[in-house]
Amino acid sequence: MRLHRVRSVSLACSLVVAAMGLTACGLTSANDVNGGSGKAAAATSAQDLGGMDALVAAAKKEGKLNTIALPRDWANYGEIIDTFEKKYGIKVEVENPDAASQDEINAIASRKGQDRSPDVIDVGRAFAISAAGQNLLAPYRVSAFDQIPKGQKDAQARWYNDFGGYVSIGCDAARVKKCPTTFADLLDPQYKGQIALTGNPTKSGSSFSSVYAAALANKGSFDDVKPGLDFFARLKKAGNFNPVESTPATIQKGETPISIDWDYLNSGYSDELRAKGVDWKVSIPTDGVYSEYYSQAIAKWAPHPAAARLWQEFLYSPEGQNLWLKGHARPVLMPAMQQAGTLDADSAAKLPPAPGNGTTAFPTEAQISKAKQAVAQGWAQAVAE
Repeated sequence: MRLHRVRSVSLACSLVVAAMGLTACGLTSANDVNGGSGKAAAATSAQDLGGMDALVAAAKKEGKLNTIALPRDWANYGEIIDTFEKKYGIKVEVENPDAASQDEINAIASRKGQDRSPDVIDVGRAFAISAAGQNLLAPYRVSAFDQIPKGQKDAQARWYNDFGGYVSIGCDAARVKKCPTTFADLLDPQYKGQIALTGNPTKSGSSFSSVYAAALANKGSFDDVKPGLDFFARLKKAGNFNPVESTPATIQKGETPISIDWDYLNSGYSDELRAKGVDWKVSIPTDGVYSEYYSQAIAKWAPHPAAARLWQEFLYSPEGQNLWLKGHARPVLMPAMQQAGTLDADSAAKLPPAPGNGTTAFPTEAQISKAKQAVAQGWAQAVAE
């Protein structure tokens, strides 16, 4: 799911700060945490700070990075965080690892000027587009920006895709007699009460994409997500939809024996649950092939602006990209790295086979915004009791 309750600073405390110009109640500014210069907060590239060495030095001086919604078992984030901390001596704080994409945006929007604001976010692309439209993100061109495919980055560098995969169906082969491999299969009465998502599609990027994939499997299109909502309404009416939010824990307990999720997460669960006696099978449905990426972005008022920019540089280096690949995710620079010979071939060989020739189309920003609005308006009715 990736939920978070955002708290606000009290009005009384805010008035004190406004009246006295003091840093209080957990409030600070980019200038304060950046040695008074504010140079890192305005940097749109490492060159603006004098190069990577200068960026590293500024980030080490800050000594901390605020993140949110980064579960350690999500696309190998545990190893990514540990590697970054060891390499640069910067502490990575992870708030509410199971928060959803919308919660990340809410946290930035509600904490402007606070030292507890997230520095960076990793959200579904639809949510990154929304955050950019709300003027919440800082433009920053990582060194590898030009290698990121044109359709997978914001022209103003406010966000860019990081890793992704395909919507897939995970299934506990020991609890389900015949694992479904298509969206059409999911309507079979034998799956009564067994099919779950990882969260509410109005807040969760993976679940939103599951609705999109269901639409494509049922004569919908990037311009028409309604057939996806209709599909889940049918799944609910048939008694097959399970409202429990699927996690490795619910899978192990047998509460969510079938879960629609990203292929890299389902594949990661296979590794994690095998030792616990769960035979978790993963398939990419051929009737609803939908591929999407999550996106990285820096909060416009990141309290640790240099560390936020160094984090992005690390993630888009061959080292960072291969760590995502090790977690069964397909890094955005995978084609470029394959060509350059920097791709971890062993990890790449472990990915679930991609449908067709491995290429797929992506919805435009306008199409995603339209679909997001339709899901926000129609999801509750689709799965209503």
